[in-house]
Amino acid sequence: STTAAAGKLSGEITVLAAASLRGVFQEIGDKLKADNPDLTIKFDFQGSQDLVTSLDQGNSADVLATANTSTMQKAVDAGTVGETTEFATNVLTIITPAGNPAGVTGLDASLDNAQLVICAPEVPCGSATQQLTEKLGVTLNPVSEEQQVTDVVGKVTSGEATAGIVYRTDAKEAGDKVTEVPIAGADQVVNHYPIATVNESQHAELAQQFVDYVLSDDGQATLDKYGFSKAA
Repeated sequence: STTAAAGKLSGEITVLAAASLRGVFQEIGDKLKADNPDLTIKFDFQGSQDLVTSLDQGNSADVLATANTSTMQKAVDAGTVGETTEFATNVLTIITPAGNPAGVTGLDASLDNAQLVICAPEVPCGSATQQLTEKLGVTLNPVSEEQQVTDVVGKVTSGEATAGIVYRTDAKEAGDKVTEVPIAGADQVVNHYPIATVNESQHAELAQQFVDYVLSDDGQATLDKYGFSKAA
């Protein structure tokens, strides 16, 4: 049985989650484990599309959380996950190394003088970047395109890049290591984050408990703390 006495959760689950959820899901996991000492949660944080592909290829996991609905829909269509529930939203922003050495002013021509890194178009943050630049009529000339948003953050915080387009939550989490340059009109493209239990999960009850906790007031308060907005 997966549940121990006194309603405590016990057992092990694997949660596949978008790279932008790393900080907040680790904290949510720690809070859940504090109440349930016999619970083990393993996280795999990658670009959403890589997580969906790994499930397709038979990777065993219990929960999937992606950074947009179209990527999750691929898992739904493939029959690897069940019902999906949106649990948060996010928008894009620009980050620079602390002090903004390249003098970036927004999603505009100021980026032409910057070493810009963005997410690749097949990644949710890259897809959102593409949609936003099209809406705002901006053409970008990035020096590289990354497979997950955390790699964009890493290149900016290390000084390898002088600008990066990431989620507002990434900017918040990076804190003093970056300077945030807001994008006017960023809210024209909103990323919706869905979560689902994996159909082949051997720990369906625990998987559902994790999902329920993310959707609970406690889970939502932690998401808010990291800069995520409420589900639409």
